[in-house]
Amino acid sequence: MKRIQLFEIEDFEWLPSSIRNSVTNLIMILMKMMNTREVLGELILQARNKHSFNRIVDLGSGSGGAMPETVKFLNAAYTEKPLDLLLTDLYPNPTIARRFNEKKDRVSYCEIPVDAVSLAQSPKGLKTMINSFHHMPPDKAKKILHSASESKQPLLIFELAENKMPLVIWWMLLPVSLCVLVIMSLFMTLFVRPLTWQQIIFTYLIPIVPLCYAWDGQASYPRTYSYNDVHTMLEDIPDSDYCWEVGPGKKRNGKHSGYYILGYPKRI
Repeated sequence: MKRIQLFEIEDFEWLPSSIRNSVTNLIMILMKMMNTREVLGELILQARNKHSFNRIVDLGSGSGGAMPETVKFLNAAYTEKPLDLLLTDLYPNPTIARRFNEKKDRVSYCEIPVDAVSLAQSPKGLKTMINSFHHMPPDKAKKILHSASESKQPLLIFELAENKMPLVIWWMLLPVSLCVLVIMSLFMTLFVRPLTWQQIIFTYLIPIVPLCYAWDGQASYPRTYSYNDVHTMLEDIPDSDYCWEVGPGKKRNGKHSGYYILGYPKRI
């Protein structure tokens, strides 16, 4: 397996929620800059053509991620078949959950823990994991894929990066890459909404957030499952009644952006 199990700081339970949320806020800004909602929108429409659903259950949502903007984008374009979005997390933040639930729109946040490994026990709908699958070690990653197949639940996994670079090149470029991401985080913070005092202090006065964002951003690359890694895991999940697709995410202009894994039960 090409993937290696480096650590990401936001994975540690001892990390204060204010720091974790500040880092995930920067990831959300990055997704907006990359127009990830367009890529996700196309993938969701592709999934909907293969398996009917009216609700999306996002797993490992953190501060919200890219899915709220994506669903808003889709519902504005396809008003006749609106989608509901339920955000979930293994460690849901009550403040963030209330912020979404108070809006009373088609997006809500589950305030009780939801484990991505047990898809059969999660609410019905298309399950999505956006830029979070690489956080799962191989045993849990396999369990998630197996759980989707076994419970006949549709599953869409999307990762921002494709693990194609040789590891030795990644190590050589690491010092420069870390510096670039730290500098980027200083500018990206200006676009965070709502911009909290914690985000400002721990970015500009005590630069914990830029350092966490830079390391996690770089560590996530070798932690991402390569195409061969994914196919190897899928080989261990034989099921004639369930289909898998693996390929690059694409924008409307045809340019590639990240990659996806789509699983869905065959139509009878």
